[in-house]
Amino acid sequence: MPRIMIKGGVWRNTEDEILKAAVMKYGKNQWSRIASLLHRKSAKQCKARWYEWLDPSIKKTEWSREEEEKLLHLAKLMPTQWRTIAPIIGRTAAQCLEHYEYLLDKAAQRDNEEEVGDDPRKLKPGEIDPNPETKPARPDPVDMDEDELEMLSEARARLANTQGKKAKRKAREKQLEEARRLAALQKRRELRAAGIHVQKKRKKKRGVDYNAEIPFEKKPAPGFYDTSMEQYDALEPHFKRLRQQHLDGELRNESEERDRKKDKQKMKKKKESDLPSAILQTSGVAEFTKKRSKLVLPAPQISDAELEEVVKLGVASEVARQAAEESEGGSSASSTLLSEYSITNNMTTGLRTPRTPAAQDRILQEAQNLMALTNIDTPLKGGLNTPLHESDFSGVTPQRQQVQTPNTVLSTPFRTPGPGQASDGMTPLAGGGMTPRGTPGLTPGRTPLRDKLNINSEEQLADSTFTKHLHKESLQQLRQGLMSLPVPKNDFEIVLPENAEKELEETEMETGYIEDSADVEARKQAQRDAEREKELKLRHTAVQRSLPRPTEVNESVLRPASMEPLSDLQIAEELIKQEMITMLHHDCLHHPSVNMANQLQRGKTKGPTSTSNNASHISYLETHSYKPVSTEEMEQATAILAAEMDVVKAGMGHGDLSLEAYTQVWEECYGQVLYLPGQSRYTRANLASKKDRIESLEKKLEVNRGHMTAEARRAAKLEKKLKILLGGFQSRALGLLKQHNELYEQVEQAATELQTFCQLKKQEDLAIPRRQEALREDVERQMERERELQQRYGELLMERESLLNSTQKF
Repeated sequence: MPRIMIKGGVWRNTEDEILKAAVMKYGKNQWSRIASLLHRKSAKQCKARWYEWLDPSIKKTEWSREEEEKLLHLAKLMPTQWRTIAPIIGRTAAQCLEHYEYLLDKAAQRDNEEEVGDDPRKLKPGEIDPNPETKPARPDPVDMDEDELEMLSEARARLANTQGKKAKRKAREKQLEEARRLAALQKRRELRAAGIHVQKKRKKKRGVDYNAEIPFEKKPAPGFYDTSMEQYDALEPHFKRLRQQHLDGELRNESEERDRKKDKQKMKKKKESDLPSAILQTSGVAEFTKKRSKLVLPAPQISDAELEEVVKLGVASEVARQAAEESEGGSSASSTLLSEYSITNNMTTGLRTPRTPAAQDRILQEAQNLMALTNIDTPLKGGLNTPLHESDFSGVTPQRQQVQTPNTVLSTPFRTPGPGQASDGMTPLAGGGMTPRGTPGLTPGRTPLRDKLNINSEEQLADSTFTKHLHKESLQQLRQGLMSLPVPKNDFEIVLPENAEKELEETEMETGYIEDSADVEARKQAQRDAEREKELKLRHTAVQRSLPRPTEVNESVLRPASMEPLSDLQIAEELIKQEMITMLHHDCLHHPSVNMANQLQRGKTKGPTSTSNNASHISYLETHSYKPVSTEEMEQATAILAAEMDVVKAGMGHGDLSLEAYTQVWEECYGQVLYLPGQSRYTRANLASKKDRIESLEKKLEVNRGHMTAEARRAAKLEKKLKILLGGFQSRALGLLKQHNELYEQVEQAATELQTFCQLKKQEDLAIPRRQEALREDVERQMERERELQQRYGELLMERESLLNSTQKF
């Protein structure tokens, strides 16, 4: 009798992983196809396992107090509707039912005052779990049986199929056809071994069966060896492998027995190594297996910043009180305004710390209500209703009680009295009687509050019943204070400035529009640029254009004072030279050139040289003061020069100078200037000696070499930077260039092959008719020869028959 396989049982880790992968591939609607991957599970069990355990949206953490209250409240509103309750709470239906039963058992144990023992719902040894889908997976054994290995290989092959349904179906059909063919072949072999010869039935097909027949076959003449009478020697079958236990495989009870033996061995080893933990595990005590829930406390109503502020107020008042006592010697006014906050109130009763109001366990009350409603008798018996705790049916979620810290401020002495209250040593208000009476509602054991300066406002301390009265009282006090002010003795007149009306109009216009910070910054930047441009226009033209200027001023261009009396033109020339030297000194001191700034930064002119240069500029400007030129004067001078240029140009007959002529004149003039490094000055080339020319050229060569070295160093840095930035692009360009060359070679090779094959085609086109003619002649010759041979064969057959007939007669 074959073994009956019942699907179900504990879920293993491999089955869970296969189910996850199958859901990722087939989705959550094709459970029959998913179950075909798991041999021991049905489609319904796969669906339940996914929605009860494997779904990532399932919450498996510990139950919070809010969730427990919501569960009991919804169970009271919708009893036994766990599928409806589960999505509201955010748990599964099985989790809700299990925790609901746990809470009821806990409440029953609390009522009966029973000790926590074994859980009655815990499975005993040998029992079968009715809901294995909601339990964690069992670890895989090290040595899996053949069924599990086959299931894993099949699932791996099916889940790895990415070719589509048709390719999968074709592969399955091919595999089934091959298995069918092998089974038929094995069957025929076994029958032949048993001595039964069965002829293979061939299906009649229209046309030629190319798998069984050879089209246009010409059978050869029979040879010398006849194999039709040969016998087939069958192999001896291995009967030991044909037993029922080998065909059915390992039974389920045998595997469970082996697992139980393994568990016993593990427990035995654990008892030998760790006896206390093994005892706790076998006893199943709830105190050791259950973890304590997280302690949930209400949020504090006073923050750390507020506590620090209270401490600072106390310290500040103490310092002010001590300073007032030291300065005024303890006058009555200071002692009245500054109260002694360090003195405690004389209490007749002992101090007592206030506590929060007592709160009952709402979860336990709801569980007890549900148990009482479950165990209620029929109403036909009559009598009183079952007593229940007070509950709330105002909504789906239960109402939570906000636990608040008791406010001891309202009920403490030494507080500024409110309406209808009196304090020690103070006159009662108008609303109360003259007979002093105590403040109602004060608890003598509470912490005293000293608020003689009314630091804590009544709006924060008192309730909303006497807010209107407090507002009215404050207005009355304000009126009395204003009435007690003295009459003004002096009259004041306010005189507005002249531009006050314009400024008010501008402010009124600007108040309605708030300018953007970006616009403000842009306007300020534009103002700074305009100021910088205006300042730049006041500078000299060489400074504005950033032209090269000498680092040292050569004063030898002036004529010596011992010369003969000068003419008017010479005097004007000397005045121009004097102004030029003054301008050079001023620019070197206030607006140094780029070369001078770079030398100062590199440290070439550090020390006494730079100091002496600045000192020489300062001393020269002290003797020859520099007078700045205004913009109007510059415009007048420019106009005078332009008019003079026009007069000179008209008198000498000069026209517009072209760029080529200007360049030629500039090069000729620049070529006549020569720098003398020994004298550190410029001179005309025709006035210098040969030695001076050689030194000038050597200096020019050295300067050019320095420029070349600096530029080479800069080029090396730029090359290194570009190599880092463009290294990837260069390597990619080299790869693309190599690929381009390879493609070009392939194109050339393909073009050569194309030409070759075109030439071969032409030759083949010419040779094919000749070959066909030759083959046609060979075929005709062969057919003629076969015809002659057939005729000869027929004649020989007739001759043979005649000879046989003649021999039979004799």
